[in-house]
Amino acid sequence: MQALLPSWRSAITRGMQLMLCGAMCATLLTACFDVKVPTYKRPDTPEKTAYSKPVVTASETIQPDWWTQFHDPYLDSLVKKAIDSNFDIKVLAARIQVAGAQIGEARAGALPTMDVGAGASFEKTTGQPFSKQFNLGTQVNWDIDIWGAVEKGVQAQTAEFRATEWDWRAGYLKLVSDVSTTYFQILQFEDQIEQQKQTIATNQKILTIFEGMQTNGLVPKTQVLSQRAELNRLTREMLELKRSRDLADNALATLIGVPAGEFKVPDGHLQKRVNIPVVPQGLPSQLLARRPDLIAAEFRVLEAYDLVGQAKLAQLPTISLTGRGGSASFQLTDLLKSFTFSFLPSINIPILDPSVRAHVKTTEAQTTVAEQQYRATVMAAFEEVENALVNLDSHTKQRVELQQEVDHLSIVAAQIDAQLKEGVISQLQVFETQRTLLAAQLALLANHQQMLSDTVTLYKALGGGWPTTNVQNAVKETLK
Repeated sequence: MQALLPSWRSAITRGMQLMLCGAMCATLLTACFDVKVPTYKRPDTPEKTAYSKPVVTASETIQPDWWTQFHDPYLDSLVKKAIDSNFDIKVLAARIQVAGAQIGEARAGALPTMDVGAGASFEKTTGQPFSKQFNLGTQVNWDIDIWGAVEKGVQAQTAEFRATEWDWRAGYLKLVSDVSTTYFQILQFEDQIEQQKQTIATNQKILTIFEGMQTNGLVPKTQVLSQRAELNRLTREMLELKRSRDLADNALATLIGVPAGEFKVPDGHLQKRVNIPVVPQGLPSQLLARRPDLIAAEFRVLEAYDLVGQAKLAQLPTISLTGRGGSASFQLTDLLKSFTFSFLPSINIPILDPSVRAHVKTTEAQTTVAEQQYRATVMAAFEEVENALVNLDSHTKQRVELQQEVDHLSIVAAQIDAQLKEGVISQLQVFETQRTLLAAQLALLANHQQMLSDTVTLYKALGGGWPTTNVQNAVKETLK
């Protein structure tokens, strides 16, 4: 046995020498190909240096629980329930787990593999005695990651893992925004239904007056029919409001993880229950470093860069070390008495494989796609912020006019009511004034809901309180 060791060692040494010579020749061949790993750089995008309207200072004023600034405990409870029970957010969380497990799968590519097997064969030939043989074998194989191709794959999967984390944050932000705006719409519908009932009651009284006047020949029958048609229109609108309220309840039920039809928001008054937060002035200078969808898109650009690097490194020669050992015997009891071992170092030169070079071009093209998707996401973010600012500014100015309109009509209604008591005007004029006032109040209510939704959209557009992130540093921290 001792005599065999030098021969084994010399054989292994010669094999390694031949393999190294082959590696050197292959390396010289690869000099003809581009194997330089690209250095990551955030894709350039059009600069946004100023916004047309005042905006929240993202780094200072947006808190992670920004929805509490509406000062509505019921809304806070809905958000909490949605975060705990919404199934879309659970899907995003599960994808994080999948991406995390895939990091380990990618890292396993640099580890040795081992197979163990056992078997038996039985044979009977005519005229020959029955024969049987038992065997036991094992094989260890290790593809050495000498160029770091596997490590590049690990980095790419780590970037995907971080991207899925920010996908979850984006989904979280969208969920909270959807819950808030749907809740505001439900309260608005409730107030509109209540005021619509008052409008119908007022118009019913007007119809009664017209019917009495038509009986006395003071107005034509067409006046009565027109008023009845107005009542038909108002009743139809109320039915539509009730339908919209029920659909909004169903939508909110799904958002909070409750079967549609089994949840209903308690009646309430939007303007009394929900306050509009004061939006301070400033510029979202850190928009690109805090919006979850932008950060996720940038992580996927980084992932694409790493995949290009992995594809380029895959053009280089690879070294495999294979060790085999086993035993065979005609008797099961003699199976472990003898043992055979072999060592098979090998080198693979993939530069001669056209599919490897084609894969490099594929990954480079996919990088271009990822970069353009990032740029498109950035442009959409700029538009979303700008639109939220324009809407909030416009609705704020409209609120001033609407409030003045309601105040003026309220004074008119009070004066008309006083004139009615003095017998100066008819009841019909009072009802007409009330109808006009109710329409203005409905417009003011709708404006309140619009401003609430605009504020939610603005907070969402500015990143919703998530901290800023440096993509490259974040991946390095994960790999530690």
